[in-house]
Amino acid sequence: MKVFDAHIHFDKYKESHQNQIINSLMENQVEGLITVSMNLLSCKENLRLADHNPNIHPAFGYHPEQPLPTDNEIAELLNWIEANQEKMVAVGEVGLPYYLRKNERGSRFAYQSYVEVLEQFILLAKRLNKPIILHAIYDDASFVCDLLEKHNISKAHFHWFKGNQETMERMAQNGYLISFTPDILYEEETRGAAEFYPLHLIMAETDGPWPFEGIFQDKLTQPSMVHHVVRQIAAIKKVRVEDVYNSLYNQVKSFYQI
Repeated sequence: MKVFDAHIHFDKYKESHQNQIINSLMENQVEGLITVSMNLLSCKENLRLADHNPNIHPAFGYHPEQPLPTDNEIAELLNWIEANQEKMVAVGEVGLPYYLRKNERGSRFAYQSYVEVLEQFILLAKRLNKPIILHAIYDDASFVCDLLEKHNISKAHFHWFKGNQETMERMAQNGYLISFTPDILYEEETRGAAEFYPLHLIMAETDGPWPFEGIFQDKLTQPSMVHHVVRQIAAIKKVRVEDVYNSLYNQVKSFYQI
């Protein structure tokens, strides 16, 4: 049965790996890739890749786990996204810098500035009537929910989500989607989230080229690994694997209007 990779940094793969992945999509029953962007250069590359392959569905944004963009850089990016809105399926990847903040020493980290950048992307997604793809885990997830509710955003996708049950209950009530990676095969935290979260609000992703452990150790992360995620969700939830395939496939198509 067919799947989508609901979150992949396709522009970060070497060209030879990109070609190998594209050429193997059909045989691996992968219908498409939601390719997220890191910055303006990444956005342009994902657009170029999408122009050459109908299986690639790009999202445009600025990943939060990197230095803050200048005002001019963010203005240029926002203007570029607006000019290319018809070619994207979502605004993303955007969010808050959990790991960057965690590794930063001292109290001078400009967290509020990252919040202000994120809010600009939230407003852009609302203005363009596009879904938003979020990097927001643990405590950041609840704060991002505040921002989404403040601006009445309903189409939000929290990728590779990590957080507590209270936050997940709030997200589910708002109809926000989350997606799971191949670490669902060995990470108890991920498995617990998959057991708790409603099936009709779940998607599957790789976040490639991010590497994984277990049976994926030392292997190139590929969209075909999503099949492992689907089967594992079915096992955790004790439902028919065919039902999980259908639910996740239809959820991506509906959410991203593919």
